[in-house]
Amino acid sequence: MTLPLKDQFVLPEGMIYLDGNSLGPLPKAVNARLQAAVTDEWGQHLIKAWNVDDWMGQPMRVGNMVGRLIGAPEGSVTMGDTLSVKVYQALSATLEMRPDRKVILSDSGNFPSDLYMAQGLIAHLGKGHELRIVEPEDVMDALTDDVAVAMITQVDYRTGRLHDMASMTAKAHDVGAVMLWDLAHSAGALPVDVTTCGCEFAVGCTYKYLNGGPGAPAFIYARPDIVGDISPALSGWLGHDAPFAFEPDYRPAMGIERMRVGTPPVLQMTALETALAVWDNVDMDDLRAASVALCDQFIEEIEARCPDLTLVSPRDGTLRGSQVSFAFEHGYAAMQAVIAQGVIGDFRAPNIMRFGFTPLYIDAADVTGAVDVIANVMTNRLWDDPKFKQTSRVT
Repeated sequence: MTLPLKDQFVLPEGMIYLDGNSLGPLPKAVNARLQAAVTDEWGQHLIKAWNVDDWMGQPMRVGNMVGRLIGAPEGSVTMGDTLSVKVYQALSATLEMRPDRKVILSDSGNFPSDLYMAQGLIAHLGKGHELRIVEPEDVMDALTDDVAVAMITQVDYRTGRLHDMASMTAKAHDVGAVMLWDLAHSAGALPVDVTTCGCEFAVGCTYKYLNGGPGAPAFIYARPDIVGDISPALSGWLGHDAPFAFEPDYRPAMGIERMRVGTPPVLQMTALETALAVWDNVDMDDLRAASVALCDQFIEEIEARCPDLTLVSPRDGTLRGSQVSFAFEHGYAAMQAVIAQGVIGDFRAPNIMRFGFTPLYIDAADVTGAVDVIANVMTNRLWDDPKFKQTSRVT
């Protein structure tokens, strides 16, 4: 299949959308599929839909679709809840696997929610665990024999810096640590192979590059050889081996389904399932090559025309995810001015202007068009307007 696939997405006229690393656009097929789920399944089948339309099997069915994009075998990924919940589940399991160790290792480029979940778990356990945060470039050296788990986001949400999954996982295992990857900015953005790298756990969200829609459920992967030994910290009804036996005591399901917690969000998961069909004929290596080319083009053109912007993403495309970030003292106002001109990126504190590049619907002409707008905003100081300096709740 030739990229881009613009005809499969709802892309507002006159807009260049460079924020798919935050929220992917609506795939055109989703609207009709959701309408059918509401009208035919919920409307006509009601409670029967759990069986007739296999709502109950959705978390595993969709999990297998995500699994194909991250190199996971059938039956090793399940869906549900939010990414923060999945981080908590995986992190709790890793600490049980290394009861004699007290260190959770992460880096300063990790998404804050992951760190918050670690802090909350540590406080709840009250067993003297430590969250040790180092700079991204220092993670490999910080993997020492007192580390229980390395909890790392593969792609830095601010700069796009890319960790090497294979080498870091190997180093973690060399020192006896467990490896937990957050793939929120990786799944659907670049080739990932959790099987080859051998990590114990991986989690991620699906509303970014996978275009599942706002609030789309998260995924969790557990390596098949360890999943049967996991004692879920959140022992929810649907993680039980026989939910409809209504046993008074918890007995975990045999495989990855033990990492299910509550009732799946059927309508949201239906949107995601439909969105994931876009990937059926997409070659991830082709997608990655297109992504690197678009990002390289953007960097070259911005640096030639916007000297006030400072590149903070890695210049080498092999060390970068599918986004490019520039620093600017007045980055928030500048981004608001750019958005007002029809180019959608976003801002991350303290001074980062962030742009995502998704080859499913972005091409070279979009990059040039976006640079024209950004250059106009910067050259003519359009950002220096009070209306662009009023901070909104979501940046």
